[in-house]
Amino acid sequence: MADILTPTLGESVTEATIAKWSKKPGDAVKKDEILVELETDKVSLEVASPADGVLGEIKAAEGDTVTPGAVLGSVTEGAAGAGKTEAPKTEAKAEAKPESPKANAPKADAPKNHAASGGGDAISIAVPTMGESVAEGTIGTWLKKAGDAVKKDELLVEIETDKVAVEVASPADGVLTEIGAPDGATVKPGQVIGKVSGSGAAPAASAPEGKSANAGSAQVKSSDDPHLSPAVQRVVTENNLDPKTIEATGPKGNITKADAQNAASAPKAAPAAPQAASAPRETGPREERVKMTRLRQTIARRLKESQNSAAQLTTFNEVDMSAVMALRSQYKDAFEKRHGVKLGFMSFFVKAVVNALHEIPAVNAEIDGTDIIYKNHYDIGVAVGTEKGLVVPVLRDADQLSLAAIEKGIGDLGRAARDGDLTLDQLQGGTFTITNGGVYGSLMSTPILNMPQSGILGMHNIVQRPVAIDGKVEIRPMMYLALSYDHRIVDGKEAVTFLVRIKDALEDPQRFLLDL
Repeated sequence: MADILTPTLGESVTEATIAKWSKKPGDAVKKDEILVELETDKVSLEVASPADGVLGEIKAAEGDTVTPGAVLGSVTEGAAGAGKTEAPKTEAKAEAKPESPKANAPKADAPKNHAASGGGDAISIAVPTMGESVAEGTIGTWLKKAGDAVKKDELLVEIETDKVAVEVASPADGVLTEIGAPDGATVKPGQVIGKVSGSGAAPAASAPEGKSANAGSAQVKSSDDPHLSPAVQRVVTENNLDPKTIEATGPKGNITKADAQNAASAPKAAPAAPQAASAPRETGPREERVKMTRLRQTIARRLKESQNSAAQLTTFNEVDMSAVMALRSQYKDAFEKRHGVKLGFMSFFVKAVVNALHEIPAVNAEIDGTDIIYKNHYDIGVAVGTEKGLVVPVLRDADQLSLAAIEKGIGDLGRAARDGDLTLDQLQGGTFTITNGGVYGSLMSTPILNMPQSGILGMHNIVQRPVAIDGKVEIRPMMYLALSYDHRIVDGKEAVTFLVRIKDALEDPQRFLLDL
C-alpha cells in the first residue's frame, strides 16, 4: 500500500485546502495519474498517484485543510488484479458516464488503446519553484513548437523572474503536444504551461483522437464553468460575490481561494479605477514609450514597499581611509601574487561590518510579525549594478572568510551578476547589505533597506579633504558613511554605535588581527 502525501507547497506556504478528488475509493488508478487538486493562497497543485493500483481510503475530504507531508489517502498496489475484479462495475460506470472512455478500454487491444490515448498520458510541464519571495515570472521564448519531438531534460522555455532567468526542461522523451502559456505570459510556480506526450508518438497519428478528447474536455469544463472548490465557494458565499466577476489566476482557469479573498477585500468602486488608470497617456513627437523589464518593475515595487513598511532612518559618519590605503599600497603586489586576486577596499568593509554586527546584533535581525529573529550567521549582500538593473548577490558566512576569500567571493558574484549567471541561492537569504555608490562618484546618499533586513551600509567616494588632526589642518582621504536602519528594531544609540565601530575598524585595521 502506498500513501498519497501532501507535497511541499512552496516557500512560506504552510497549508492547503482539498479542492476536488478526481477519483473515488475503489477506482483503478495508474501511477502519475492526477487524483486530487490542492488549493493554496497562491496556486493550485495537483497530486498524482504514487503507484498503479486501486484508490483505497480517502483520509482528507474536499474542503479539508492539510499541511505538507499529511496523508491524504492510500493506493493499494496491483492494478492488473484490481482491473479484472472490477471489470463489470467499470463497464456499468462507463455506460452511465460516456465522457470517461478510459475506464471501459478493451483489454485485448491494449496497444491500440495506448496509441489512442496518447494525449491522455501527457506529462504536464509545470513552472518550478522560483525562489524565496518570487511569486511570478514571464515566459520568454519557447524553443520548441507544439508537435515537435523533445528529449528528456532538453531545454524547452526560459522564464524570466525579477531576479534570475529559470530554465524549464522537458520532463520526458516524447512530443510537445500543448503550449498553455505563450511568449510573454505571466505564470506562477506550479502552473502548468504545457504538456509532453510520454508515448513519443508522432502527433499526426493521434491527431483525431486528441481533437475529440480536447473537445470532450472543453464541453465538460464549459458545463462546470467557473469551477469552485469548497474553500472558494465558502468565501464566495460569505461575501456574496459573483464568481463570473472574479479574475481567475489558477491552473485551467480555476478561481483560487486567494482570488476570491482579493475580490472580497477590494473596494466596490475598484473596477472603474483600473480602467481609468490603464489608459496610457499619449507620447509626444520626441518621446518614446518602453515597457519596463520585470526586474525594473520589481525593483520599483520592492523599494516602495520597503519605504512603506519600515521606519527608515539614516545616520552618517565619516572615515579617514589613510590607514587602509597605506596598508593596501604596501601589500597589494604581494597579496595578489600570493592569492591571485587584487586587494580592494570591499574586504576591509565586510570585515568591519561583521565585527560591528557581532557587537550590535539588532542590525543583523529582522521583524517577523510581532517577533524579532536574531540571526547568528553573517551573510552579507553586496549590491551590484548591471545593465538590467540592481541585484544583490549574497556572500555566505562572511565571518569565516579571510580578506582574500572575501575578495574572491565578491569578484565571482560581480562577474556572475554582470553575465546574468546568478542562481536563486546566490540572491536570497542575506542578513545585511553593503552598497557602494562611490564607484560612480557619489559623495553622500541615503540607501533604502533591502527588506526584510534591518540595516544597509552606504559607501561613497573617497575625497581628499582638509581635516583637523591634533590641532593641525591636514589633507586626508575621507569617505562619508551612511547607515540606513529600521527604527522599529534598531535604536538610535545602536545605529550610531554600529557606524562608529565600522569607522574605528577602518581607521585602525590592526584591530582585525586582535579581534577588537
